[in-house]
Parts: sequence; structure tokens; C-alpha cells
Amino acid sequence: MTENNSTEDSGLQETFLSHLFELRDRVIKAALAIIVVFVCLVYWAPDIFHLFAQPLLEALPAGGKMIVTDVTGSFFVPMKVTMLVAFIIALPVVMYQLWAFIAPGLYLHERKLILPLVVSSYTLFIAGMAFAYFLVFPTVFKFMASYNAPLGAEMSTDIDNYLSFAMTTFLAFGITFEVPVVVVVLVRMGMVPLAKLKEIRPYVIVGAFVISAVVTPPDVLSQLLLAVPMTLLYEIGLLVARFYVPKPSDEDTETDQSTSAST
Repeated sequence: MTENNSTEDSGLQETFLSHLFELRDRVIKAALAIIVVFVCLVYWAPDIFHLFAQPLLEALPAGGKMIVTDVTGSFFVPMKVTMLVAFIIALPVVMYQLWAFIAPGLYLHERKLILPLVVSSYTLFIAGMAFAYFLVFPTVFKFMASYNAPLGAEMSTDIDNYLSFAMTTFLAFGITFEVPVVVVVLVRMGMVPLAKLKEIRPYVIVGAFVISAVVTPPDVLSQLLLAVPMTLLYEIGLLVARFYVPKPSDEDTETDQSTSAST
């Protein structure tokens, strides 16, 4: 009995270590993909930052410029922006490494769902960032600039502060645009019934405005630009989730496969 227990313990330990080593290899490959893209882009870091800051530069009054208050800011801020762009470009590779690590532990119907989820998640995240860059930034910056004119104040923003604001906004809108994916996953995995998600719609709307008030600048316009799309995306998720409601036949197939595998 003792020998059997020790054999099982050693087997579990070997399995754990093999998974740990595989995770390490996947993380290294994902990091290398980001580094390779970053090295390819680093030469154009100033141009990338200029494109990154274009919405604010266009909102500044004639002759207005961004400023640098940190000695190393003019070097590290463009590097950070370039690293962000490299991460976005290499994100499909990162997602693939994650999928390759978790795929062996999934059922067949779950594996079929992974690829559409990865593609849709990446697409929606990029769409959220594009929405923030092309619509939210110009609208908010022009709105804020209009308040400076009556005060006679000069609008000058430190590049590091702009980077912090932009990355926070990108992250907020990128995650917000993932709402349809979250809704579909909850329904497809049977975690929450579709009828329940429809029932809590009023609470979701209130939550959208609360979240937008927390993660956006303290003005009504930017809060509306986040809360309204979040509410609409939730409705889109409900519409799409209708096609992914689990059927009894799926559960029976899964049970049969697990039973045959055990025998």
C-alpha cells in the first residue's frame, strides 16, 4: 500500500513538473514574440509616439506642444509606447501559446469554441482601442480644450501623464468591448442561463455607468462614451448568445466521450 501511494505521489509530482516546464516554455515563446516585434519597431519609436499622441496634438491650440518634466521621459515614454504596440501586434502569438497550454485539458466541443473566442476577443479588443483613439480621444480633448480658453490657461500636457491616461483608456475600452465574448462564454458553458442575463439587464446598465465613472476622466461626456457602448455590446452579446445555448445533446455527447475514454 505504501509503495502504491509513493508511486502515485511521484507520478503526480512528475505531472505537475511537466506542466510547469511546459508553462515556462510557453511564457518564454510569448515573451520572445513580443521582444522580436519590439526590436523591429524600436527604430521608429519617435514616429510611433507622435502617431500615438496625434489626437492630443490636434486638440492643442496653435503653437501648443507637449512637455517633458522627467529627465528620462523623452526616451522611456516612446519606448513604452513602442512596447505597447509590439504587445498588440504579438498578441495572437501570446493567445496561441495560452491556447496550446490549456487545450489538452478541454473537451472536444470546448476546443472548437476556443479559436472563435480567441479571434473575436482579439478583434474586439483592437476595436475598443480604435474606438478610443479615433472617437473618444478627439472628443474628450477638444471638450477639455474648450474649457481652457475662457480661463486664459495654456493647455500643455506632460508626455508621461498622457501615456498613463491613454493606456488606462485603451485598457478600459479594450476590456469593455469584450462584453459580448463574456456573455457568450457564460451561456455556452452553462454558467448563467440566457434568461437570467436578460433579467439582470437593468443592473448591467447601472453597472456600466458606475464602471465608466470610475475608469474614465471626471466628465460626463467621456463617461457616456464608455457606458453607452458597454450597454449596446451587452445587448449584442445577448443576441449572439442565442446561437450558443447548450443543448442536451451536447451534454450527452460529452458524457459518452468521457465514459468511453475511462473504459
